[in-house]
Formats: sequence, structure tokens, C-alpha cells
Amino acid sequence: MEFKQCIVVREDLKLSAGKLAVQVAHAAVMAVERAEKSDKSTVSDWKSEGQKKVVLKVPGASDLFRLREDAERAGIPSAIVADAGLTEIPPGTITALGLGPAPNKQLDKITGKLKLF
Repeated sequence: MEFKQCIVVREDLKLSAGKLAVQVAHAAVMAVERAEKSDKSTVSDWKSEGQKKVVLKVPGASDLFRLREDAERAGIPSAIVADAGLTEIPPGTITALGLGPAPNKQLDKITGKLKLF
């Protein structure tokens, strides 16, 4: 089976490249930490396959919450990132969503229509 992790970012925030990279990293790490608590074997398999990640975009915060709900219903670990507000955006701004790792086909049912960032 093939596994991946999807990181979904808000495109309406117009983050700098550095800020975007940090938000993606936060989402990836947070989602893996959640996944390890529920299914260590999936995380291990994902790691052995090279830790595939895909970064996708959505228009705004409400889209991230909808995707998280869909993921939770499907049993996919997820993590919402709320920024600390120390640089470009106000504290508590929701910036990204980490999903998985999970089987490719399972994530594609939730994120398959989204565009790459």
C-alpha cells in the first residue's frame, strides 16, 4: 500500500515563502504526532516509503475546517495550525491543515479535487 501526507494551506493569506514553509512544517509535524498516537504502523510504513507529502491550497479557513471534518469522519489524523502572530499575521490566524499520513486512496477521496500550491 502507498501512503502520503497532505498539507493544505490557505491561499487568501498571501504568506511570504518563508512563512508558508514554516506553516507547512508545523502542519506536517503536528499531523504525524497525532498519527503516531493512533496508528504507529501507518506512520512507519509511510516513513519507509520516503515520507511522501503533497501541499495543496484552498481559498480560506472555512475550507480547512470542512476538510478536517471529512478527515475525522474517515479516521484520518489531522491537525489545524493556528499561528502565534509574531511576524506577518495576527495571533490565532488559522493557516494550514495537516492530514495523515494515510493511504493515498483514502486521502484522495478528501483532497483529490484540490490544486497543488
